[in-house]
Amino acid sequence: MDTATNVQKVLNATIASLTTVVPLKFQVLSPALIQQPYEQREISVLIGLIGNIKGRLIVEPTHSIISEIGLAMFGMQIEGEMAESFTGELGNMIAGNLCTVLEKDDLTLDISPPTVMTGQTKFYGFKQAFKIPVKFEDGQTLNLLLTIDEER
Repeated sequence: MDTATNVQKVLNATIASLTTVVPLKFQVLSPALIQQPYEQREISVLIGLIGNIKGRLIVEPTHSIISEIGLAMFGMQIEGEMAESFTGELGNMIAGNLCTVLEKDDLTLDISPPTVMTGQTKFYGFKQAFKIPVKFEDGQTLNLLLTIDEER
């Protein structure tokens, strides 16, 4: 399969995974191709992807979104150091589910352990990236970023 087809499968599977993992209503907005650097707002989690495609999945919520997801999943607000830990775990759940969804499409991906980053920062080092904004009912936005390094 060509890279474009595989990228489309990964993008679709990422959205399907987010829908499965996050128990809140949201709207997926149009993806956009972005250039480096990408500027993070507050917090994010980076998961390396290797297999039929090599790249990274970056889930960039806000602290407020993390707290709301925690409230929906566990019945409590998630704050402080717990928010950082939960952000990593959320990324891990989304990426793990993404791999499961892709197996049905005969695409194989393995994931790295999550790396949580806090504060405003810039990401460099990717050839191309797709940004998928996800808007929640309260108007807040979580960004999904899929960087593609090369096809294997």
